[in-house]
Amino acid sequence: MKKIIIILILLLIPFEVSGLENATAVIVMDQDSHRILYSKNIHQVRSVASISKIMTALLAVESGKLQDEVLIGEEINGSYGSGIYIKEDELITLESLVYGLMLRSGNDAALAIAHYVGGDVDKFVELMNEKAKQIGMKNTTFNNPSGLDEDKGNYSTAYDMAILTSYAMKNDLYRKIIETKKYKVKTNLNYYSWTNKNKLLYLYRYATGGKTGYTEIAKRTLVTTASKNNLNLVIVTLNDGDDFNNHMNLYEEYFNEYQGYTILHKGLIPIDLETYYPKNSLYLKKEYRYPLNESEKDNVVIEFKLIKKKQYRDGNKVGKVHVKLGDKVLYRDDIYIQIKKKKIDVFNLIVKWLTNDK
Repeated sequence: MKKIIIILILLLIPFEVSGLENATAVIVMDQDSHRILYSKNIHQVRSVASISKIMTALLAVESGKLQDEVLIGEEINGSYGSGIYIKEDELITLESLVYGLMLRSGNDAALAIAHYVGGDVDKFVELMNEKAKQIGMKNTTFNNPSGLDEDKGNYSTAYDMAILTSYAMKNDLYRKIIETKKYKVKTNLNYYSWTNKNKLLYLYRYATGGKTGYTEIAKRTLVTTASKNNLNLVIVTLNDGDDFNNHMNLYEEYFNEYQGYTILHKGLIPIDLETYYPKNSLYLKKEYRYPLNESEKDNVVIEFKLIKKKQYRDGNKVGKVHVKLGDKVLYRDDIYIQIKKKKIDVFNLIVKWLTNDK
C-alpha cells in the first residue's frame, strides 16, 4: 500500500518538460530568403539581453575603423557584469574589442565601442536604432550597447533578431569574428586569451557562429547560425533553459528536411523561345536561393515577363522574373539587357582620321 501511495505522489509532482515547450519564443529562419521554417511567438517583444551585442558588433565592423587603436577612457569604470576587464588608459584595437564583445560578452567592450564609434553611448544607441529600422527590425528598441536590464534594457523579438543576424552574416569580417573559437591579444597593459562562450561551435560540426545572452529579466537568450546542404539557417530562442540542445535538435531536423537550392543565377539568362531581343543579351543582377523539401522542389515555377521595347540602351530594364511555389509568388526581380559593343577596328579608324584631316 505504501508503494502505491508513493507512486501516486510522484505522479502529482509537476516535472519540468524538456524541449521547446518551455521556450517563450523560437524561430528557425533561412538566412538567404528569410523563409521561416519554424516559429513560436516570433513577434512577442521581450528583453533580449546580450544578443543585443550583435548590433553593437555590426556597427563597429561597418564603421571601417577595426584597425584603429582605441584609448580606453574613464567611462570604462562604470562597467559591470560580464567583461573582458580592460582598464583606463589601455590601448587596444577596435577589432580586438569586438572579439572581446562577441566571444566573452564584455560589457566593458560594449561601452568602449560605443564611445569610440558613436562619440558617446547616447549617440551610439541612436545609430543602433537607425540601423534596426533600416534593415526591417520593426519591433526593436535599443537603450544601451550591451543588453543590460538594470536601467533600460533592449527589447526585440525572435523574428527581428533573426533578421539582424541574417543581415550581419553577409559581412565577411563579422562572420570571421563570430566563428572564432579562441582569440589572443597583447596590449600596453595586459595579455588576453578569450574562448568563445557559444558552446555550439564546439558541440555541433555545422555551427558557424552566434551570440549568447542572459539577464534576470530576459533569462537565457541565444542566437546561433549553421550551414549544411547549401542551406544557411539562423535560430533564435528567448527564455529557453535548454537552448543549446534545442538549437542542435532543430538544426538536425530542418537540415534533414530541407536543402538550399539556387533557383536563379546571377548573370546571363537563356529564355526558351525568346527571339525579340538579341541572343545572350538578357541578364539578372542577383542570384536567388530558397530552401525546399522533397515535396516542394518539383513545384517551383519560373516565369519571365518581357516588355518588348522598340528603343533600349545597355542596362535598361526589359522585364520581370517571378519565382513561384505553386500559386504563391516567392520572389520578383528585374530583367536587364546587355548590348554587345562592336569591336573597334583601330587601323580603319586611323585611316579615316588621316583621310578626314586632309
